[in-house]
Amino acid sequence: QVQLVESGGGLVQPGGSLRLSCVASGFTFSTYVMSWYRQAPGKERELVASIGSIISSINYRDPVKRRFTISRDNGKNAVYLQMDSLRPAHTAVYYCKAVHVRNKVDYWGQGTQVTVSD
Repeated sequence: QVQLVESGGGLVQPGGSLRLSCVASGFTFSTYVMSWYRQAPGKERELVASIGSIISSINYRDPVKRRFTISRDNGKNAVYLQMDSLRPAHTAVYYCKAVHVRNKVDYWGQGTQVTVSD
């Protein structure tokens, strides 16, 4: 059974940091491109960052380039999103997504809420 389980979300003050984790099971993690998406209230889901099965292949949505860092640990079947200098505009549900490098089969996690507020 395929599972992507996100954790690490919560309430944080502006300027604070959070580290999101996504642990995968039920598929060969190293053969999937892993991504973080977010969906703010009333808005469409958007890509935040992605990391290929080859570590050097990393992409960020431009506005988060200097605030967020994506990484993965294939030995732990996990992908992470370190988020620093958070602002209220970063408030959203953050989702983990896996896409196979060849056949493009994809899986989504259930999401984790990130709220940036005083």
